[in-house]
Amino acid sequence: MPLVIVGTLLLLAKVFEFGPFANWSWWIVLAPFAMAVLWWQFADTTGWTQRRAMEKMEQRKVDRREKAMESLGLSRRRERQATKATQEKARNISADPTMQADTAPPSDFGRQDPRL
Repeated sequence: MPLVIVGTLLLLAKVFEFGPFANWSWWIVLAPFAMAVLWWQFADTTGWTQRRAMEKMEQRKVDRREKAMESLGLSRRRERQATKATQEKARNISADPTMQADTAPPSDFGRQDPRL
């Protein structure tokens, strides 16, 4: 795409005789278009454009899946935050000299038994 933009700008400068571009040869002005065609041919024959399209589609799938999990309340980010909060709480309890090990709440405090 950048080659097409450069080619278009050179073409407009040549047509409207802007600055030094008015004296340039047409071959130089049209060369970016030829290079763009060669690049597209190379990218299509090697499968580069198809791979990029597939990668983009896979990323959309992952994003959509993560958004759905987050809307259900099952996001990975939430799990990491909960783990980090639990670790921070344990660190604070162990650092506090007034808290004894026997007075610390159990790690599953506040959770319900899944069988209930």
